[in-house]
Formats: sequence, C-alpha cells, structure tokens
Amino acid sequence: MMTGITPINPMIPGLGLVPPPPPTEVAVVKEIIHCKSCTLFPQNPNLPPPSTRERPPGCKTVFVGGLPENATEEIIQEVFEQCGDITAIRKSKKNFCHIRFAEEFMVDKAIYLSGYRMRLGSSTDKKDSGRLHVDFAQARDDFYEWECKQRMRAREERHRRKLEEDRLRPPSPPAIMHYSEHEAALLADKLKDDSKFSEAITVLLSWIERGEVNRRSANQFYSMVQSANSHVRRLMNEKATHEQEMEEAKENFKNALTGILTQFEQIVAVFNASTRQKAWDHFSKAQRKNIDIWRKHSEELRNAQSEQLMGIRREEEMEMSDDENCDSPTKKMRVDESALAAQAYALKEENDSLRWQLDAYRNEVELLKQEKEQLFRTEDNVTKDQQLQFLQQTMQGMQQQLLTIQEELNNKKSELEQAKEEQSHTQALLKVLQEQLKGTKELVETNGHSHEDTNEINVLTVALVNQDRENNMEKRSQGLKSEKEALLIGIISTFLHVHPFGANIEYLWSYMQQLDSKISANEIEMLLMRLPRMFKQEFTGVGATLEKRWKLCAFEGIKTT
Repeated sequence: MMTGITPINPMIPGLGLVPPPPPTEVAVVKEIIHCKSCTLFPQNPNLPPPSTRERPPGCKTVFVGGLPENATEEIIQEVFEQCGDITAIRKSKKNFCHIRFAEEFMVDKAIYLSGYRMRLGSSTDKKDSGRLHVDFAQARDDFYEWECKQRMRAREERHRRKLEEDRLRPPSPPAIMHYSEHEAALLADKLKDDSKFSEAITVLLSWIERGEVNRRSANQFYSMVQSANSHVRRLMNEKATHEQEMEEAKENFKNALTGILTQFEQIVAVFNASTRQKAWDHFSKAQRKNIDIWRKHSEELRNAQSEQLMGIRREEEMEMSDDENCDSPTKKMRVDESALAAQAYALKEENDSLRWQLDAYRNEVELLKQEKEQLFRTEDNVTKDQQLQFLQQTMQGMQQQLLTIQEELNNKKSELEQAKEEQSHTQALLKVLQEQLKGTKELVETNGHSHEDTNEINVLTVALVNQDRENNMEKRSQGLKSEKEALLIGIISTFLHVHPFGANIEYLWSYMQQLDSKISANEIEMLLMRLPRMFKQEFTGVGATLEKRWKLCAFEGIKTT
C-alpha cells in the first residue's frame, strides 16, 4: 500500500461494497474493513479463493460459516447490512447463520466477504475471532418467489404476444345484412357510387351465392348486375391512365438518364483534354495521379450508365416487336409458305443479333480510340493501331454481312408475297371456272343433251382442275406466260363446246373479261390464230365432239387425265 494515500473501505455507508469480482485472470487485492464492533482482515492473497456451490435460481439467502463464538445478531447485521437490506437472520448455536436479503444482487456483495477473518474489538481470544465462509444457500422462499416471478413474466409475455397478434391480425369482414327490398335499394345506390363500390359488390356477391335470386327479385338483381357492369369502363380508363403515367415516368427516367450520360461524356472529355501534352506538362506529379484516378472512375461510371440506357432501349424494341407479333392475324399457310416465314424470322433474329454485335464493336472501337489518345507517348502505339485496324476491318465485314442478310430477307419477303398473289389469283380463276361449268351443265340439261355429253363435261372439268393443280406445282419450272396461255386455250375450247354454232370474237372477249379483266381482244385473236385449222373447221360446227377438242387441248400442251 502506498504511503500518504488513505485506503478506501468498501464497507463505508453510501458507497456500498465493490461490484462483483472481476475475472479470475486479474488478481483481486482485498483490504481491511473496519466496523464499529469488529474488524475484518483479508486472507493471504497467495491462497486460492474460497469455493462456492452452484447458485440456485432466485437466490437471496446466503450461508455464513466460521463466525466467532461470541458474535451476536447485532454484530452480524452490522457487518452484512452494508451489502443491502436484510429481511431475516437465522443464527445457529454452531457458529453459522443464514442471512436473507431483499434483492438478488446483494448476495454477490455478501459473497465478496468470504475468506475474511473476523475479530471482535481488539481481543485476541479465540472465541472472539473466526474465518468467514460465505456461500449460496437454497431456500424454499427464494425458489417460490423466483417461480412466481417466472410465471408473472410468462403471463406478461403471453399477453404481449396476444396484443401483437391482435394488432397484426387482419380485421374481420363486416357482417353481411340479409336481403330485403329496402336493403336492395340502398345497395343499388351504393353500386353507383365509386367510393362505395368495393363494399357493395361484396354484399351483392354474398346475396347471389346465398340464393336470394328468384322470379320476384330477378329484375332488381339484374339492375344491380347492370350497375356493376357500368364500372368496367371506369376501371379500364383508370388502368389506361396508370399505364400512361407509367410510360411518362419511363420516358422521364430515360431522358434524365440521357442527360446524365451526356454530362458524363463531357466530364470524360475534360479529363481527356487535360491529359494532352499542352496541359499535362504543367501539372505536378500528385495532380496528374489524381486526374488519372478521376478519369478512370468517370469512364467506369459512364460505361455503366451507357449499358443501362442500351438495356432500356433493347427492352423497348422487344416490347414493340412483341406487340407487332400479337397484332398480326394468324393465317393458315402451306408448307412452303411456313418455311419461308420461318426463314424470314430466323434472318430477322440474326439481323438483330448482328446489329447488337455491331453496337458492341462500335463501343469497343471508341474505347480503343480513347486508350490510343491516352497512350499516345507510350511504346505500345503500334500494337494499339494494329488492333484498331483489325477491329475496323471486322466492323466493315460485319456491315457487309448485315447488308447481304438484309437483301436476302427482302428477296424472301418478295417471293412470299408473289406466291400469295399467285395462289389467290389461281383460286379465283378456278372458282369462276367452276361456276361457269356449273352453268354449262344446267344449259346442257335444258337443251336436252344426252348423259354422255354431261359425263364428257365432268371429265373436262376434272381435267381442267387437275391441270390447274399441276400448273401450280410447275410454277418454278415454267413461265407464267405459257401457263396462262394453256389455261386460256382450255377455257376457250370449253366455251366453244357450249356454243356449237360458233361465236364472234367480241362475244368471246366479253366472256373472257369476266375471268381476267386485263385480257384484250388482240390476245384472243392471237390465241385463235395459234390453234390449227382443224379447230376452226370442226370445233365450230355442229358435229364437233369433245374428243376432238380434247385432242386439240393436248396438242396445245394441256395434260389430260
């Protein structure tokens, strides 16, 4: 103990005992404690600390052993009342006692006195001294109070949880009133109000599910259902309004992002201008280092913003393409048309992918240009120039490939449209021809021809239909002109068969214009001049047979069946 400094007594009233002992790694230095009737001397610090039993739950009672034989309850209370309020002291005749405190933390202060030697007054008699042993004691009253506190805490916790569940529980739906004419009239008024529509539609649904609809109330329920239907337009208008607001917000965000990207470009341009030789030589080494760090950071942010803006544009293009695909009507096409459409779609996807690759290459070229300007004075200029030239050549090749693919796509589209037009034209001609042949059959029946002539007409009809089918299959191998001439020769021969006494060119031309409005009288004369003379002699007379006409058609190139 240092001289000149008075030791602090932990038993002084108002200060109380020291807090619970620190960990065992730190050596605790106990001091002498002076009381009115006795003095407490600490044990040898080299000795091990006194042992204690396991602390019972809710312990407020301590066992104090090793008391002097002449120690009284007043002396014991004088020593231990500095630890806290004492509720009871039970002293035994065998130099030990039990002390019960008001709170649990007071027991820790009493345990601090374990190991002290207690001497009454200044006497050296053996009966006036003893070594104190303070330990935890297990008392029924302490355990009962601890159990009561635990039950009280459990009740409080259950109450707290119940309040929390009641707070978080969704409110129960309001009770649905029973159906009556008065309630139905009130509900009809609520259905017309936009603010009360949600509540009213729930009541209407409950009434319908309960089975309140009958013959007497059907009209009233119909009017309420009609009122509910009137809100559909309002809801669609609200949806359209919200969609418009969302589109405006997207557009505003896109514009703001574009402005931010423009400012980033300007900042990067300032940094690039600062790194040039005219301005770079005037900066100090530290300033150059800071400018280089700022430039790299700005370029990273600029690239991130650019990628985000490009992603937004790609999403808009994809949405527009989806809308176009949804709006286009689905049509049944043949195998060759579906193949052309699939090829066109594949070419379109390839076109989009090449365009995106082209954008990526452009960005890489710009980055390489900036790096080239930055490393203008370094030894890697040659390598960078070669890389730049290689990328430029690659970009040019990609552009040429893109142009070639676009031309192929346009050719495929034109072929598809041409095939559709030819198909529709051929179907129209066949339809008109079938109608004419049907009228011819009726005319033959009214003129009283035999059943054999009717069969011949049917055979000719089947032959012409088969001819048209085969002509459609041979579109790629034969020209349109020869095919059209063969079809017109067949139609003219059928027309002349219906008119056995002959017909003039004007009448034949007017008939042919019903099938093809672009045909002229000169074309009909040229077709008639191409026919052999046998056609004019035998095919315009009364004795002309179908077999002869059919031979002529076969001679002109029409395939027979």
